[in-house]
Amino acid sequence: NKTFIIVLAVVGAIIIFGIVKINIAPIKTLPKKEIPQEISVVKKPRLKLAHEFSLKDVNGIERKLSDFKGKVVIINFWATWCPPCRQEVLHFIDIYNQYKDHGLEVVGIALDLRGEKIVPKFALENNINYTVLLGNEEVSDLYGGIRAIPTTFIVDKDGNIRKKYIGYNEKEVFEKDIKELL
Repeated sequence: NKTFIIVLAVVGAIIIFGIVKINIAPIKTLPKKEIPQEISVVKKPRLKLAHEFSLKDVNGIERKLSDFKGKVVIINFWATWCPPCRQEVLHFIDIYNQYKDHGLEVVGIALDLRGEKIVPKFALENNINYTVLLGNEEVSDLYGGIRAIPTTFIVDKDGNIRKKYIGYNEKEVFEKDIKELL
């Protein structure tokens, strides 16, 4: 009886080994093909176009992003009550003075509640020399839903978003970006 079980186990192992051996096919290596040069080059990531919008400025005039076509545009979402935003306003005044004749436009989009009453006075008192628009949730959503301010986008002459900054940045950060694009 023991002999029968041992013989059965050996026969079973031979059968299993045979089946496994049949199912294991050798790995075939495919001939190497050269990759054409234009495919092997790492391509730049696709840039995202800045969304068109239409908002009123502090004087009640309707302005669109397309009004600044062909220029490098800094789009800054901010509010008058935000201390880091107020610091950046000073940077943008200086940057705009220095680079407006070289193709730069700065667009501040104020997200204040009742902005039509607060923002024009703030812009006048602080000598803001660039375009200040009264923002809304619709435009904020176009730019990914502004969750923190300041949030700033750098847009190239072709309308592509090149950089996005959330939070305060020094003047030199923005200046470096626009110099590369002007």
